[in-house]
Amino acid sequence: MEVVRRWGPTAAVNLVLGVLAVVPLWLTALFVLGLLSAGTESASGGAADDLVGRLRLLLPPWVVLIGLWIPANVLVRRGTGASKCRHWVVGSGLLLTPLPALMYLVEG
Repeated sequence: MEVVRRWGPTAAVNLVLGVLAVVPLWLTALFVLGLLSAGTESASGGAADDLVGRLRLLLPPWVVLIGLWIPANVLVRRGTGASKCRHWVVGSGLLLTPLPALMYLVEG
């Protein structure tokens, strides 16, 4: 029960933020797939403009997510009693957990 009391806030914060992280992670996946498919197509004059446009779409969700994630984890880390490294590794894993879960639900 002690573990739940110490790690509960960390799990809750990172899982909730993980649901929000679906948007930047999905946009990043689409960005990478677009870059990979652009390599197989013929080069066009507007390729650089398209890249800048995609980056402008990709950057704001990441800024918002990181702007929420770092301060929230700094606040909840104090209660865990764990080392900084362990807390950030667990927090990162929990942040990424909702994406595969939601993908499974959508596919299933």
